[in-house]
Amino acid sequence: MRRPLHRPVTLTARLVAVVVLLVALTAAVIGTVTTLAMQRNLDSQLDGDVRVALERTIRGSDGPGRGPGRGEEGFGPGQQFGSIQAVVPDDGTASGLVLSEQDEDSWGAATALSDDQLDVLADVRADGDGPELRTVYVPDLGRYRVGVREVPGGRVVAGLPLADVDDTVGDLVRLELLATLLGVVAAAAVGTVVVRRQLASLREVSATARRVAELPLASGEIEMAERVPARLTDERTEVGQVGSALNAMLDHVEDSLDRRYRSEQQVRQFVADASHELRTPLATIAGYTELARRRPETMPAALTKVENESARMTALVEDLLLLARLDAGRPLQREPVDLSRLLLEAVDDARVVDPEHHWRLSLPDAPLVVEGDAARLHQVITNLLTNASRYTPPGTTVTVTGSASGFSVHDDGPGFAPDLAPHAFERFTRGDAARSRGGAGLGLSLVEAIVRAHGGTVALASRPGDTTITVALPTVPA
Repeated sequence: MRRPLHRPVTLTARLVAVVVLLVALTAAVIGTVTTLAMQRNLDSQLDGDVRVALERTIRGSDGPGRGPGRGEEGFGPGQQFGSIQAVVPDDGTASGLVLSEQDEDSWGAATALSDDQLDVLADVRADGDGPELRTVYVPDLGRYRVGVREVPGGRVVAGLPLADVDDTVGDLVRLELLATLLGVVAAAAVGTVVVRRQLASLREVSATARRVAELPLASGEIEMAERVPARLTDERTEVGQVGSALNAMLDHVEDSLDRRYRSEQQVRQFVADASHELRTPLATIAGYTELARRRPETMPAALTKVENESARMTALVEDLLLLARLDAGRPLQREPVDLSRLLLEAVDDARVVDPEHHWRLSLPDAPLVVEGDAARLHQVITNLLTNASRYTPPGTTVTVTGSASGFSVHDDGPGFAPDLAPHAFERFTRGDAARSRGGAGLGLSLVEAIVRAHGGTVALASRPGDTTITVALPTVPA
């Protein structure tokens, strides 16, 4: 068997991955928005400081011809460390300073800007009446935010370094990345614990299904006691829906397996009983055949017995064949049948065949018409009357009553044994000693099968002195 190329990803891993991804995306969005807001705020503050520095530079400058600053060092009080200022006269001889350090005893220690640095600042020009703020790169000093304003005889440039802003934003980004990483790790750890705990009930349902799958279901009587616990069958939850559906499926499977087992048992019993019933006449035929061969003078009696046993075996086989056809769902004829006539003929035949019983017939004035197969319905009536004649003592009164919904056969004989009545319509069922004279035990099973094939029902109510079999049949629509 080929193995999968990739290891399957578990539901826990997928859920945790989704949680981690959501946390990472949320942290990224929050970090981006925070960084942009901080960047804008710091840029706005720096732009304000640059404007202030430019105003101070203009107020402290002696003019374009004298150079920037006030005093010997060139920077007045209040200027920030790293500030630069330059005066660019119209003749192009620019000069400028950078505040390199500050202490409590001095306004500031300034250092003259190099020619390369002055060239960069000299290229900064004002557009319009107000100061123009822009970002430039000053050699050896880094990026600066500078402002420029035109003054008589030239222009003044002042700026502040962007290093503090960049460092602050960089620190914020690094802090956000660290917080995001810690959040992702925490989300993965906590998510794994929470998801596993939430999926524990699903694993319990899976364990129940696995235990059922390990049961030997191929043959024999199956007892499936495994069920999902009731606490996991609440259909208001997803796991409850799975558990409830699994329990319903197990109930259905158990019922189906139980029916299959009962069917197998019935088939085995049916085959065993049929074999037994056929073995008896076959043995009788074989015995009388051997007797006739050895004693030719017994030939007539032996042939008579062989003929009788052959007829009995033929009737048994025909009954079995009819039951098999009915079990297979073979359709019967559907036509209006005069039930009154069938009942009258069957009772008249019974009076002739068995005059020792008292036969009564009760029919309504209107003819009884049902829908079905006349030959099979006649067989039903005949079987019931034959059973009543065979399994009740002489002098028993048998009453056949017709009604709009079918008919009933009542006798005042000894009745069915209490343990026999529930199985009266099963195949090869025989009564006790009082009801065991002949027969293969197929009469009532044929009655039940034929009536069921007609879409009707048959019921038995029996106690000593009062036994009634009621047959309900579909009537012809008016």
